Amino acid sequence: MSEPVIRVYQYHKAYGPTVAVHDLSFDVMPGQIVGMLGPNGAGKTTTMRALAGIIPPTRGRLLVNGHDVVTDAVAAKRALAYVPDDPRLFESLSVDEHIFFTARAYGIRDYEQRADELLRHFELDDKRGKLAQELSRGMRQKVAIVCAYLYQPRAILFDEPLTGLDPRAIRNLKQSIRDEAANGVGIVVSSHLLDLVEDLCTDLLVIHEGHLLFLGPTVEARRAIEGMADAATLEDVYFHLTERPAMPVAADIADTV
Repeated sequence: MSEPVIRVYQYHKAYGPTVAVHDLSFDVMPGQIVGMLGPNGAGKTTTMRALAGIIPPTRGRLLVNGHDVVTDAVAAKRALAYVPDDPRLFESLSVDEHIFFTARAYGIRDYEQRADELLRHFELDDKRGKLAQELSRGMRQKVAIVCAYLYQPRAILFDEPLTGLDPRAIRNLKQSIRDEAANGVGIVVSSHLLDLVEDLCTDLLVIHEGHLLFLGPTVEARRAIEGMADAATLEDVYFHLTERPAMPVAADIADTV
């Protein structure tokens, strides 16, 4: 049995009296594509940033490829890639220089062939000499994705990955996510685009007000809710879960998964 590439155990994050995430627990296995859903302020980005080692948990444990993100931070970060919704590139570095920097930071040798393939796939081959400050929003997003894929992490987090991408780039990204999952990478995609999640993700993780509402295969989401028709859409499931108080629903759903 494979071990989880991501393990979140009773993760709790509070900012003074304000609790952003309440004792959240979930695993991501190799090859899974988990769609993380929830309204604004649900705790999605807070959870991703904690897994990436950007913010510390108030309590609980977060593991990436078996490494604790607090006590074994370097090893955890080597196994994880995080693509935020607004990637912050180095404005005065070119595309090629971003790739070189990433390769050096992660100790990758002989990275050139993989870099060439990724740049062609994301249609950046003719932008290699462009500075980040000269790139469009979508191109900056693609540079961040190329750098994330370059060092072949065991787990990848995408926060609203389609922002700024044109239709061809969206198609290329979706195919690349499927390819990475087929190679055993565990992936989490946070998005408000329910069609993307339904089309791409194998599993759902729904949180609301920092509480877990549903965790399980996408095809079982309807069955987990009493009275939900088989013909219900993911949109129907989402609003059923999130348009009511979080705690009672979380308890009901936890009993079914």
